[in-house]
Amino acid sequence: MVDIILGLQWGDEGKGKIVDYLAGNYAIVARFQGGPNAGHTLIFDGKKYVLHTVPSGIFRSGIINLIGNGVVIDPITLQKELEAVRAHGMPFEDRLLVAKKAHLILPTHRWLDKASEAAKGKAKIGSTLKGIGPTYMDKTGRNGLRVGDLMDSNFDKKYNNLKDKHLQLLAIYPEVEFDIEGEEARWMESLSVLKQLKQVDGEYFIQNALKAGQKVLAEGAQGSMLDINFGTYPYVTSSNTLSSGVCSGLGIAPQQIGEVIGITKAYCTRVGSGPFPSELFDETGEFLRKEGQEFGATTGRPRRCGWIDIPQLKYTIMLNGVTQLVMTKVDVLNQLTEIKAACQYQVDGKMTEALPFDLEQIEHPVYCSWPGWNQDLKNINSFDGFPAPLRTYIEDMEGLLDVPIKMVSVGPDRTELIVKNAGVAV
Repeated sequence: MVDIILGLQWGDEGKGKIVDYLAGNYAIVARFQGGPNAGHTLIFDGKKYVLHTVPSGIFRSGIINLIGNGVVIDPITLQKELEAVRAHGMPFEDRLLVAKKAHLILPTHRWLDKASEAAKGKAKIGSTLKGIGPTYMDKTGRNGLRVGDLMDSNFDKKYNNLKDKHLQLLAIYPEVEFDIEGEEARWMESLSVLKQLKQVDGEYFIQNALKAGQKVLAEGAQGSMLDINFGTYPYVTSSNTLSSGVCSGLGIAPQQIGEVIGITKAYCTRVGSGPFPSELFDETGEFLRKEGQEFGATTGRPRRCGWIDIPQLKYTIMLNGVTQLVMTKVDVLNQLTEIKAACQYQVDGKMTEALPFDLEQIEHPVYCSWPGWNQDLKNINSFDGFPAPLRTYIEDMEGLLDVPIKMVSVGPDRTELIVKNAGVAV
């Protein structure tokens, strides 16, 4: 079976840490969508690692890691990541595979991204400027370049044709600064690293592994509220971030999906533009940002912070078919005397738990509250050891969301994770 880990909010929920923790239970960890706009942070042995394209199982020896066909790859970013993995002393050459059908991000994709976002002015969507959107546009436009094209004798012609198309599109935008010659030289040089990786027909590779009885963990990027179909459109990413995206992103059938593990923070964050019903603009919001070190792993931008949002979570739990939950960054709330959650919305003067077509239609959220636990959680190693107010908070969340919380993260390190009924969660 294929188990899935994905974010239930607007990304940055701590997926990388959970993938890293669970990877030992699987033969293969596979990324199924997104690209270098993702930033999965792992902390262990006193060091911090940020992965953008490489699956988060790469630091577990013996685990195969697959970059699936639903991922878009910037060879420059990938080269930097692999240099960092190599510096850690972790061999990966025989454990990192890339699907031939994964699409390539060209330098001109990033140029287009930058020019398009600049042209939007105040209406910008908050793009990471990594070229993700233009690459997926070429994918659906049926003229993108894929990893398998690298071995084609006509690769240079295909590259130049796509580059010429981009240059024509750039002519309609106001001019923005971009060193195309320098970036193109770096890109061409980085291709040598990508070519050294083993290329596979990802769909057959995964299916053969499943037939052999191997377990696969599918790793999502971004968050469910950024899904191109069901997120806060147009302030979304360009891929399918939901569990349904695993089928098209790896080449599996729906009945091959097992556990769907949804990750949520104990509060909520968002990067970039777009509606955020429970956003806090007061000192509590600033406290969450500082205490949680809420700055983008990819862009460094400060994240917008707010209370956890129950209707929003119920929406993404429904869409993904979540079977179990992981709550991260509970320790960020340690010093608060009161913990809140948006439990309903007022829309058109009426209370509802349903997300409206446009979240801007929400007049205001209605909050529930719990007493804080005012206690450090570092020396706790079981659910039973949690302070009573935290146990109540977790139990109430399980009741409100109707899904069991199997793991709670109480710090950034891979060891700071409390598992309920260890060995049962997955």
